[in-house]
Amino acid sequence: MTLRPQTRQALADAGLDPDAVVDLVTRALEEDLAGGVDATTLATVPAGSLSSGDLVSRADGIVAGVPVAAAVFEVAGDAVLEPVARDGSLVRRGTPLATVAGPTRVLLTAERTALNLIGRLSGIATLTAIWVDEVAGTGAAVRDTRKTTPGLRALEKYAVRCGGGVNHRMSLSDAAMVKDNHVVAAGGVVAAFEAVRRAYPDLPVEVEADTVDDAVLAVEAGADLVLLDNMGPEDLRRAVALVEGRARLEASGGLSLANAREVASTGVDYLAVGALTHSAQVLDIGLDLHPLSRDTAEED
Repeated sequence: MTLRPQTRQALADAGLDPDAVVDLVTRALEEDLAGGVDATTLATVPAGSLSSGDLVSRADGIVAGVPVAAAVFEVAGDAVLEPVARDGSLVRRGTPLATVAGPTRVLLTAERTALNLIGRLSGIATLTAIWVDEVAGTGAAVRDTRKTTPGLRALEKYAVRCGGGVNHRMSLSDAAMVKDNHVVAAGGVVAAFEAVRRAYPDLPVEVEADTVDDAVLAVEAGADLVLLDNMGPEDLRRAVALVEGRARLEASGGLSLANAREVASTGVDYLAVGALTHSAQVLDIGLDLHPLSRDTAEED
């Protein structure tokens, strides 16, 4: 299925691969049909019936995924979605996010897939914005992790950006992250870092440290990004003081909205928040359908 040029460009502008989105929504639509047909829609909606509808937010939140929803309707058939709200914008309950028009059967068959995706992405964007607001003015940025839904990473990390967050690495290949099990396998923090640096000299390397001493060792070995794992505010402040800006520091583990500002105020550069993608509540979005007409010639 070929996307409209406007939709393809909107996806590209969002940092998404349009062809990958087409593949994703195609598989999602096929999953919903399971090799069969939309029995309810075929039985109740005459062929040739045309409708329009509004995608409406049922709650306040940050919208993300409007061009993805457009791709769903275009892949499903001859339906066109026109955005009303921009991704990354705050919407209130009852706000239309987009209008969609086309064959009624197409709209109803594609409805759930479109709502699943835009609701999921908007929920992530909404939760991210809450975290970002909580640490505003501290100088710390909120970052996601690889705790994403399999197959949806690019979309979910896009949603984090819509909410004002910052992406960590997209994959295991675009940056190295030396974690505790790598340290055990290599025989120490410094040995693990140096092994990665030798093998991949041009790759960014982050080192996980369980203690302030390990964090300092990693920085002295040449690490320019250190993840401070499960450290309290006192240890975080001590690490910041000892590192003295020689590396960027990321707090991880034990984070919640209740302590986010305290942690961010220690001077760390990032808060690593897996909850942005693994625990976000879906933003409730619905499709309000408005029947338009019926192509009687097609019915005959």
